Amino acid sequence: MSVKASEPVATANNSAAAQGDLGTIQVVEFVLGNEHFAIDLFDVKEVVEYTTITKLPNVQPYVRGIIDLRGEITMIVDLKHRLNITDASTKSLEASRIIVLDDKITKSKIGILVDDVTSVSTFDDNQVDHTSASISHEDTAIIGIIKRKIKVKDKEINELIIWIDIKKLLNDLDSTI
Repeated sequence: MSVKASEPVATANNSAAAQGDLGTIQVVEFVLGNEHFAIDLFDVKEVVEYTTITKLPNVQPYVRGIIDLRGEITMIVDLKHRLNITDASTKSLEASRIIVLDDKITKSKIGILVDDVTSVSTFDDNQVDHTSASISHEDTAIIGIIKRKIKVKDKEINELIIWIDIKKLLNDLDSTI
């Protein structure tokens, strides 16, 4: 099944869509190193271009620092470092993006630094493999693996997108910052 373009969802359905009750999921897709990831669309406030990050002393190594985002101090978490992804990006740091998270899921203003944001997509629930989501029982931040069929040189192959629960990942962060 191919990916459908993101369509507006009626306001009354937003919470049901976020919980997967409608049989579809809406995600923001992004790249970290060589891998594709996704987080729930309803956890995202906006995506902004990279800006200078001010480093903070005595914080966890995955906390990149803070930025001034339209007058509001926003903490930036380097998601690649947090998830122990060692693949280098082919893009410069200045070409990276910051996904600003919705204040409703965070206790403070938080953005996550990613190599690139590729799209907002809608998938059917049957495209998500929940059984192989967490090979290690300790990493409970993985919700599932989204399978998307793509054509490469006239062959159809499955592209795998790792769907992560940013709320769980941030709960871990809140206890260590």
